[in-house]
Amino acid sequence: MPAVKAEWGVQAVGETAGRVWDCLQRNGKTALTVVEREVDAAPALVHMAIGWLAREGKLGLQQEGRQAQLWLTE
Repeated sequence: MPAVKAEWGVQAVGETAGRVWDCLQRNGKTALTVVEREVDAAPALVHMAIGWLAREGKLGLQQEGRQAQLWLTE
């Protein structure tokens, strides 16, 4: 079976960042695994969106035990 090739542009990452934002707005501080499950996108795209939000200073990140936790800073 050939590997699936996905192409994501800035628009897809930005839209996914909006869905990550919405998830964190609803849930507050949330485990990365929960965000990945709740946001309807490929995990790699969710990670890019998280990086986008973190780079803009809109997201807090912290490792708690084996879980990465995320929350909105604004």
